[in-house]
Amino acid sequence: MAATRTDGDAGLFGPGSVTWQAHGDPMMWVAGVRALYLQALHPRAVRGVMQNSDFRRDAWGRLMRTAGFVGTTTYGTTEAAERAGARVRKIHSMLGATDPDTGERYGVDEPALLLWVHCAEIGSYLHVLRRSGFPLTDAHADRYLAEHRHSARLVGLDPDSVPANRAELAAYFARVRPELAAGADAHEVDDFLLRPPTHPLLVPARELLWRRVARLAYDSLPPYAHELYGRSAPPPAIVTRRLRATGTLLRLVPARLRWQLPPKHILRAMARLGPGVRPAPYKIGRQAAILDRPGEGAAD
Repeated sequence: MAATRTDGDAGLFGPGSVTWQAHGDPMMWVAGVRALYLQALHPRAVRGVMQNSDFRRDAWGRLMRTAGFVGTTTYGTTEAAERAGARVRKIHSMLGATDPDTGERYGVDEPALLLWVHCAEIGSYLHVLRRSGFPLTDAHADRYLAEHRHSARLVGLDPDSVPANRAELAAYFARVRPELAAGADAHEVDDFLLRPPTHPLLVPARELLWRRVARLAYDSLPPYAHELYGRSAPPPAIVTRRLRATGTLLRLVPARLRWQLPPKHILRAMARLGPGVRPAPYKIGRQAAILDRPGEGAAD
């Protein structure tokens, strides 16, 4: 059995968490693109992005920064996670956006906007992982959502205001649904995700690889998102089969090879805590018997 050191800082979640195992899965990249599609449907939230960043030229940088934040808060030390959260809160506190229709000026760190971004992101991770075949039971899913009150706190949210299980998350999405719309900003995000600017020599690769990822992420959105964007998706059963096929293919790539990509959060965590903390789907399966006992998991 691989060794695990108990004297190292395991960070906010630790190797025993659902988050630790789940966030090492390659389908997190598809889930991240789905989150961007979903987040763009909140007019106030996406306006804050478009008015405060060069999204059109630096969307890749934004995606990588988000991935870096998730990696640091999942696999980094407690100190590193807290520093990352403080940096995000400081940046958000200095930014605002203006409603072009009313002239209203508001901060991008409004709790309602932070909550939308959080729920769209964490909900997308959970949805894509489960639908693509990652072994998460209902109890694991509830535990995952409860764990992410930690990441919500880091960006400035009151943890008690954040959905802690599937029922609360579903209720939140139902409550916020009337506020969503696909305005010009959302369609600009949509257009970028389908046709991101790239070097002419890389256009074939974009068409072959990236557009498949973007389309799969889009197709996995909820029906109301398809309705708002005005573009249909294949039947749900077909989308699920495609997600499972993609997940199966990506998971065949050796994890050690995937984890070599910068900034190597998982490899650094293994170096700090020992090889026994290596994230893997089967480790969640070991927890299923405990989590699924009556009274052990969060209620539906």
